[in-house]
Amino acid sequence: MLTIRQMRYFEALATTLHFGRAAEMVHVSQPALSAQIMEMEKHLSVTLIERTRSGTLLTRKGLEVLGHIRSILAGVDRLEEAARYGSGTLDGLLRLGIIPTVAPYLVPKLVPFLRREHPLIELELKEAVTGKLVSDLSEGKLDAIIAALPIEADNVVSKSLFTDRFYMAMADNESDVLLSPMTETEVDPERLLLLEEGHCLRDQALSVCKAANKRSLVNFGATSMTTLLQMVSHDMGLTLIPEMAIETETARNAIRIVPFADPQPSREIGLIWRRSSPRRTDMEALAEAVVASRENEKGRA
Repeated sequence: MLTIRQMRYFEALATTLHFGRAAEMVHVSQPALSAQIMEMEKHLSVTLIERTRSGTLLTRKGLEVLGHIRSILAGVDRLEEAARYGSGTLDGLLRLGIIPTVAPYLVPKLVPFLRREHPLIELELKEAVTGKLVSDLSEGKLDAIIAALPIEADNVVSKSLFTDRFYMAMADNESDVLLSPMTETEVDPERLLLLEEGHCLRDQALSVCKAANKRSLVNFGATSMTTLLQMVSHDMGLTLIPEMAIETETARNAIRIVPFADPQPSREIGLIWRRSSPRRTDMEALAEAVVASRENEKGRA
């Protein structure tokens, strides 16, 4: 008989295609994982894994079995989730993913608020680009994510949290003078610095500045907003900065902020969770906590 443990081991191996990394992922020794995979193959009377000199591959039958196993594990995760979180609101473990252009500016406000208002919560945070977070949410590795809306994914529910306006950041000693407020057409695409591929803020910057087809754009792709603004402060170019980042980043970077003319470009930040999740009450409470934590911080300012 197949066991849940064997299926989780196989799913880890299918994800990593490496016995050592798969064993680390599920916190067992490599021989133990290998033995369980072999036991699965024996029980099913099929070869699931092709072992080659260059690495590990799934056989055609292995790929077929993987689809069934992931469906079963998703159901098991929902069952465990429903049993585990049936008591108080935001009690117990909550696995939350946040995009990198939101996390550094929201987490310092949100975490203390949650600990104060929901002392029984056990918060597990993950920072990653939208695509990775949506994938982890769909696979049950996260309970919810905070990202820019809209999210193109099946079986998810989203709730708007707040609107985050965009501004232009430039070096404080920048010799060029930008009109304030400025229009999108005034941005020189040859000086526009962008986050690397995969960050939704990159696409938003291209959309706002209407420069997606300019070859001269992609000179350097920063991995974080902090890196990007350090480049800006050293007069290496201009970049789009979300309003929620301004207070933190102007305190540590020599940058000047220029607003856009109305209608100001912006992004909508929302909370996203699986439609099938039994934790809708928790999600509503989490959304309220995000909004309240930001309002509390503004009240202290």
